[in-house]
Amino acid sequence: MALVAVSEPPRLKERVRDFRARYAKWELALFFFAGFAYDILTLPRIDNRFLLTKQGTYLGVLGLLLLVELRWSWGVEPPRWLARVWRFREDALHFFLGGLLSPYTLFYFKSASGLTAFLFLAGLFGLLVVNELPRFRARGPLVRVGLYSLCVTSYFAYLLPVLLGYFSGRLFVAAVGLSCIATLFLTLLVRAWSGDRGRTLRHVALPGLGVQVLLLGLYALKAIPPVPLSMLSSGIYHGVEVVKGPRGKDYRLLHERSDWRLWERGDQDFRARPGDKVYFFASVFAPGSFKPLSAGDRGTRLVIRWSYDDAEKGWTEYHAYGGLYLEQGGRERGYRTFAYVTNPRAGDWRVSMETEDGREIGRVSFTVTPDDSTGPREFKVDAG
Repeated sequence: MALVAVSEPPRLKERVRDFRARYAKWELALFFFAGFAYDILTLPRIDNRFLLTKQGTYLGVLGLLLLVELRWSWGVEPPRWLARVWRFREDALHFFLGGLLSPYTLFYFKSASGLTAFLFLAGLFGLLVVNELPRFRARGPLVRVGLYSLCVTSYFAYLLPVLLGYFSGRLFVAAVGLSCIATLFLTLLVRAWSGDRGRTLRHVALPGLGVQVLLLGLYALKAIPPVPLSMLSSGIYHGVEVVKGPRGKDYRLLHERSDWRLWERGDQDFRARPGDKVYFFASVFAPGSFKPLSAGDRGTRLVIRWSYDDAEKGWTEYHAYGGLYLEQGGRERGYRTFAYVTNPRAGDWRVSMETEDGREIGRVSFTVTPDDSTGPREFKVDAG
């Protein structure tokens, strides 16, 4: 009688290994988005000292890893003491790139307003995804140098305003300059090591400096959000009352919005009677180093711009109030301010908070409809 061999069922460990191999790309995506969600929940304020120190350390370590890779990636064998850990260099490079790109994406997201800024944000998020794809990992230093150049600019773009206590377009240009210096330093070192001028230019100088040219172009188009400023809250109201609170001024925001319209910010469907004023209330976050403007200081000037949709001319500016200086930063509830227009015409409106050079921090759209009723109105009150 012949014996039939019965194969044992695969063990749990083997089944898990086979499952991971079958869905390797989905596993990568899962861990990527899980890490991004973790950053969203745990990321501190942009002016947090520990965060700034950690990001600076990541940049330094990443720069050293890039130098090591560029030194021994062109056919030169690494020293024996480095050979054992050499195979982990790629994972380390992408770990630090991901640790830098994800906070930058979140900070830009908080500061973004308008279509161009969100397109830039989508591109930055795309780079964050690209950083995790094996196809782009295989391209080696070319992609990583470009990403590193972007990281250096992004870091200094918010570090300089935090250190100096004000926002200015010149500080972004200074951040680009510092990134160019870092790229040129990498280029000179690699050129001295390799002796290959053409390859060094193609793999180090061109991707690093090319990213800076692109960033300057996007900044000129106002596609890059005004980090580190961001809009905490904003809305349209029938009235804003300034009252004395336990820690200084507080605000009472009067509106008619129905409780179930949770997606609206105040009276975005504004029912106007003759003599009504439309109030725009906003709270802007700025780092704690931003101080009240005094004689000889450089302050951060903000502009509140009102526009309406004209039937013949399209969107037309109605009024712009540009004498607003960011008085104080660091407060958890932000720097709060408001403005209003009287007797607004019926139709579609929008009001934006911008920096002095026209970079939107936030925008609210609303519609004015005539209210012919004459009875008393009962306004609801929100705390501002």
